Amino acid sequence: MSSGLEVEATVCATLPPPMKKASLKKLQSSPIRARPVTEEILSDSLKTVLQIERNVVGGGGEMPIDDGDDSRVDPHVKINRGIVLGKNMHESSLEIREPEMDDEVTGEMDAHMAAVLARYRKTLVERTKFHLGYPYNLDFDYGALAQLQHFSINNLGDPFIESNYGVHSRQFEVGVLDWFARLWELEKDKYWGYITNCGTEGNLHGILVGREVLPDGILYASRDSHYSVFKAARMYRMEAVKVDTLISGEIDCTDLQRKLTEGREKPAILNVNIGTTVKGAVDDLDTILKILKDVGYTEDRFYIHVDGALFGLMMPFVKKGTWDLRYTRKRPFSGEVHEAPKVTFKKPIGSVSVSGHKFIGCPMPCGVLITRMKNINALSRNVEYLASRDATIMGSRNGHAPIFLWYTLNRKGYHGFQKEVQRCIRNAHYLKDRLRKANFGVLLNELSSTVVFERPEDEAFVHKWQLACQGKIAHVIVMPNVTVEKLDLFVEGLIEARKHSFADGNVIVPCIVEEIGPKNCACSLHRDGLLTTPLKNAAQIGSHENQPAFK
Repeated sequence: MSSGLEVEATVCATLPPPMKKASLKKLQSSPIRARPVTEEILSDSLKTVLQIERNVVGGGGEMPIDDGDDSRVDPHVKINRGIVLGKNMHESSLEIREPEMDDEVTGEMDAHMAAVLARYRKTLVERTKFHLGYPYNLDFDYGALAQLQHFSINNLGDPFIESNYGVHSRQFEVGVLDWFARLWELEKDKYWGYITNCGTEGNLHGILVGREVLPDGILYASRDSHYSVFKAARMYRMEAVKVDTLISGEIDCTDLQRKLTEGREKPAILNVNIGTTVKGAVDDLDTILKILKDVGYTEDRFYIHVDGALFGLMMPFVKKGTWDLRYTRKRPFSGEVHEAPKVTFKKPIGSVSVSGHKFIGCPMPCGVLITRMKNINALSRNVEYLASRDATIMGSRNGHAPIFLWYTLNRKGYHGFQKEVQRCIRNAHYLKDRLRKANFGVLLNELSSTVVFERPEDEAFVHKWQLACQGKIAHVIVMPNVTVEKLDLFVEGLIEARKHSFADGNVIVPCIVEEIGPKNCACSLHRDGLLTTPLKNAAQIGSHENQPAFK
């Protein structure tokens, strides 16, 4: 007999089935014909690549192939997007002009470049006003550091060993690393780390260290992990296993235990997420460690890299009991009620990485990677040319980034970050409540400022607000620079954009139950609570086309 949840998924299949989730089975809907995404893009005709599937709301049978003629689009027909690539930049690229022979006299080139840069600055100011989809803190002022822009600061080599190149900022870099080592409770003489060029490099390095420590280890990572984790597996030719996730985006510990058991003949290298890319979910580090022990992995047979790109820095400053942020939950795996697992090197983890340009607010991409000193020896090599040691992914490294990080950490400190974290989470709850009142399906995980909701149909609106989308959902990440006023403006625009997506103004809310769960979905069936109990068959309810719309 089918469960109520299975019937929900079938009845609400108004849109093509998304990625598989462990807690919901695949939709068994009618076949849909669609144009496949082009794998190869010809250089002479670069255009946006768009996979389009068309599905009649509440209808069945085979769907027509989109032919690009929007004049015959039915108002109740939804266009479901697959992978959408951005605009071809050749259309707006700035060519390099060869200066004229008399340019030194006329100054024409200088005037031209000044005009281009002035227009570009105006664009930056305008685009920064509408920035909600990506986790970058745009609230910073580094005017005091402008005096350093005339220097080529390069931290090539090991941060802890001064090379022959004297124009470096290692003294700032090591100061920043010490700060993070204290945050994650690792003594000065027991850690090694460096300022990376981005969060991806932190993941690449952490997993590389794991591979060097355990050469035949299998990489385990959840399906919601950042794409750089699986890029690392391809680069290092590692055996990789994708683990299912819960609706929240958190790793499914039941599936993890099953897959660890199947591969227990080999060591395990695990990626643990402290804030997944799309849903901001936090993997349960304590439960993962318990599973490793139960399956029979001793500490010398596993390596854990913690990807804390955004929330790795936010989570330590969320104090229980503040503004209804007590983080207790009941896990289906263990049945125990417990608080948020703490990221600390007092637990048997191998490395942690965070991004510097996200919550901290550095103006250039950068990050921090911390690992144990004993691990780095398996990776490092002495380089006479540098009079230093090679232990990083990159050779030359941005020497300005550590100064920016040092400057911000000194200005804000632990107390300043705590206030900013709590403000972000308060504003995220404010956005969630506003969206729910406007009848949007919305998901907000504990400890997270990532608010997930239905993907807008209006691509112009998506572009305006720079939203990050995946399948049928989009998200807003509330950062320190995001105010309540900006969120109000966004919600009002989102409501209008949704209305305009329907020719008659009658909005039919899509079902995104598989992405955010039945309690968070706002489609007519879930909004009215019609599918809260097990059903014998779908005929008891009917399809979405019979459900009420709203204006």
